[in-house]
Amino acid sequence: MKNIRKIFTLFFIMAVLVSACSNSSSAVAESSRAREKNPTVSEADLTALVDGNNAFALDLYQSLRSENGNLILSPFSISLALAMTYSGARGETEAQMAEVLNFSGQEQTHTAFNALDLALEDNPLTLDKDQEPMQLSIANSVWAEQTFTFLPDFLDTLSVNYGAGIHLIDFVNNPDPSRKEINKWVSNETKDKINNLLPENAVTPDTKMVLVNAIYFKADWLDPFDADDTYDGTFKLLDGSEVTVPMMGMYSSIAYTGREGFAVAELPYAGGTTVMDLLVPDEGQFEEVESQLNDAFLKDALSNLQPLQLSLRLPKFKYESAFSLSDTLAGLGMPLAFDDGQADFSGMTDQQDLFIGNVIHKAFVAVDEKGTEAAAATAVIMEGATAMQPENMLYIDRPFFFFIRDVETGQILFVGRVLNPQ
Repeated sequence: MKNIRKIFTLFFIMAVLVSACSNSSSAVAESSRAREKNPTVSEADLTALVDGNNAFALDLYQSLRSENGNLILSPFSISLALAMTYSGARGETEAQMAEVLNFSGQEQTHTAFNALDLALEDNPLTLDKDQEPMQLSIANSVWAEQTFTFLPDFLDTLSVNYGAGIHLIDFVNNPDPSRKEINKWVSNETKDKINNLLPENAVTPDTKMVLVNAIYFKADWLDPFDADDTYDGTFKLLDGSEVTVPMMGMYSSIAYTGREGFAVAELPYAGGTTVMDLLVPDEGQFEEVESQLNDAFLKDALSNLQPLQLSLRLPKFKYESAFSLSDTLAGLGMPLAFDDGQADFSGMTDQQDLFIGNVIHKAFVAVDEKGTEAAAATAVIMEGATAMQPENMLYIDRPFFFFIRDVETGQILFVGRVLNPQ
């Protein structure tokens, strides 16, 4: 009887373990330390982080403004994903990332990000009974090749400050299923607004790690637009042509300032903790205003907002943008992070040299009479640097010629040039 009980107990334990494994798509490498929910951070450090993030946001915008058409991005999502990456950077790579992203050192940056993240998601709201509460969720995850090992300090930083463990996944043998699993996580965290963040072939057997941030925001206007006051109106394009769009209307006390070359209006969301600032260049002044748009310009533009009874017309809009940011970030001053021969992320692992293969960002926004819905996600894809080849190996990684010839006579039968093997 005892043997039967032992056998039954053994089968029960095995069934639980199998069930646990089947319910989890990937194992997780985690620190033994939990997330710090009450980080100690000075007001100066928190202010410095916010100011730095905003300065980076507008630097990034200036680098992307030559893109065609509408543009939407979440620079906070990008900063946060790169902050997790920065935690493993060392030497000149670390210095360049800090310079571009306006980070003020490892410990201050990560502690301040933790405090900021927690504060953003914990804003108390005062709502009217017919208003939906604001939704703001920020999630981080890290996905790594299952055969890779990480330094304890790196795992501690991710867990304590970003609440992120490392999902161990089989990039080597199953790169595309791994890509789809990461995309599914992003879709879930953004209420299906950001889908297919990582396009086909973004993840390969050489991928070692993908650090991901996802952010979702939804809020009602404090004073909603009246849907009955929405009608088709004319919207002038930069080339002088016109299109017809649904124009929302309201007459209310709105924070407003009129400046030389542009006007600013500020619309609060329900609860009063978030706003949308509308900066509207005068006709013919768009390019001049856009070229000046940096952190100092925006602070000055918002400095003199005053309540004014204002009749406002705002078009409804809904669109998304997607970017590969590697060249942009390298151009802003952090090229070493993307250099497979010089990048230094030795704070992550001592197993293999890593570099950033790509930074992919996707964002969505929809504005209507009720409010605003927006989402974004950023993925930092880390790859393994190519190992040094033995001195007597010929590694043909560049264009080459070939000849086919007869040995006895020396006659060349074919000659060719290979510029692109693909």
